[in-house]
Amino acid sequence: MAHSTSLRNVGQTVSVRIYYEDTDAAGIVYYANYLRFIERGRTEFLRALGHDQNILMQEGIAFAVRSVSAEFLKPAKLDDLLTVETAVASLGRAQLTFAQRVLRDTEVLLDAKIRVVCIDPGRGKAIPMPRLIHDQLAALTKAAQ
Repeated sequence: MAHSTSLRNVGQTVSVRIYYEDTDAAGIVYYANYLRFIERGRTEFLRALGHDQNILMQEGIAFAVRSVSAEFLKPAKLDDLLTVETAVASLGRAQLTFAQRVLRDTEVLLDAKIRVVCIDPGRGKAIPMPRLIHDQLAALTKAAQ
């Protein structure tokens, strides 16, 4: 993913303020906290499409992270206001890959790809995505091309 282009035109953005609890002893965001921030981005992405994860869970549908590839490019610090950008990078019947970035203003701090799989949470087995969700994601994927 090119660092000069924005995902905003085809995805969802979420703001995250950095608090003391997010930082390490040096006042820099602890690397694992970026995973929490991008999780929020994916949750809000689904919510913007009209899908509440609590309701999906009640319907026997969940999304589980299968793999993460992340480049930590620059540090975030206490009191920074960050933007988490989330878009669909690729889509299959039971899994999809998100392209996510964390920015401070226009400066990219984290560039990540997260592959998730649709599962039946009761059985822990992969299942095809519900047609509505798949169709919505497919439309966004086409819009990005």
